[in-house]
Amino acid sequence: MSPPSTTDVLVVGAGPAGIAAATAAAEHGRKVIVLDDNRKPGGQIWRDSSVIASPARSASGSRKQRAIDRLQRSGATLLSGHTVFSASASGQLETLRELATGSFAERFRFEQLILATGARERFLPFPGWTLPGVFGVGGLQALVRAGYSVAGKRIIVAGTGPLLLAVAAHLSHDGANVVAVIEQAALSSLIPFAASLWRQPSKLLQGAQYRASLSSASYRTAAWVAEAIPATDGRSLSAVRITDGKRTWTEPCDLLACGYHLVPNTELAELIGCTLQRGFVQVDEQQRTSVPNVFCAGEPTGIAGLEAALLQGEIAGRACAGVATASLRSRANKEQAFARGLARAFALRPELRQLPQPGTIVCRCEDVAFANLQHPSGWADIKLQTRCGMGPCQARVCGPAVEFLLGSKPSSVRQPLYPVPLHALTATTEHAPEPFKVEPESIHKVEETA
Repeated sequence: MSPPSTTDVLVVGAGPAGIAAATAAAEHGRKVIVLDDNRKPGGQIWRDSSVIASPARSASGSRKQRAIDRLQRSGATLLSGHTVFSASASGQLETLRELATGSFAERFRFEQLILATGARERFLPFPGWTLPGVFGVGGLQALVRAGYSVAGKRIIVAGTGPLLLAVAAHLSHDGANVVAVIEQAALSSLIPFAASLWRQPSKLLQGAQYRASLSSASYRTAAWVAEAIPATDGRSLSAVRITDGKRTWTEPCDLLACGYHLVPNTELAELIGCTLQRGFVQVDEQQRTSVPNVFCAGEPTGIAGLEAALLQGEIAGRACAGVATASLRSRANKEQAFARGLARAFALRPELRQLPQPGTIVCRCEDVAFANLQHPSGWADIKLQTRCGMGPCQARVCGPAVEFLLGSKPSSVRQPLYPVPLHALTATTEHAPEPFKVEPESIHKVEETA
């Protein structure tokens, strides 16, 4: 393995929080390297800068471009295609980089580390959720952005959280027939949350724009998908069964996008030894974690959206450079209040725990059915008896589901965080770090399967 690259500040994640953090630190004289496992910067939020055709669309796109341009001018080095699989609080981190010529591990040494690792979708199992044609909400959106055509397809978007309306609007804009948006939260929870946003009119306006673009789709609250029904060939989706707890009805559709808000990516923070509080990385007013010289910004500290991510990233970057952050705190605190309101409004209802049947697969990697999880006590026992959480996803999908269904939370995080080929650990490379580069947008067509 080649000698490690060294830097003052190492930022993991090139989403909005990571971009803001790296820019702030570099503009104040720190040498900064940004690592991201994607091909282009922007993370999940800025994977595509648009959702619906409106003035807000171009504004969002230009905001993303301005942030990336500013990052480029700051002098920070962006290294794409680097997946972090090992790290320690002693100041060293290892990544896996895959090129056309092969894969190899690279090491980085740092004085300060900023974790901006974002969040992922939460999936909850129900009968039929593994059928072809059933996607995660964000997963289907990502496929469409990569070229998958939904034109003319009847789609139901279900689950919980503000992402439902945003994705439904995006799908409609791309030609899909969005039949319905099904929100499990009750209207009595959503109204107080909406009312609390009077000081943040931009968020209310954005939600109104999304809803206006879905005038032909029904929007139901206090309802949820009880079952995905296969077509006669068993290889595609024909309909979904929806319930509000009192009555049940069936809606024909071609695709179902279903997701239950977001869970933070905290594995790297846990591996380093950062303290978690209520499932999120605990930070102080300068985004410092419990580990010296390690900072965290964005969704790992609380699901709060774009504005919070940008503010926290800038605070973390300034703090690394020893620059005052007090002027940003009041705005950051307001966004954290928004995050708390979001969590209350979209809290998962207990009825969702009753959805899996004995034969419903919970761990897709290891084909573990719900019935096999009923008797083990605790996460360690579940792993020993069923191998749940021991597949390639390392409990990233089934872990949050099992925690919600049974109250058993994955108890440890181990390295490597992702599978690493053995040869990559011994390979050497003479490739120098690439200069900052943002590749032009390109569309990769995704073949539809029967």
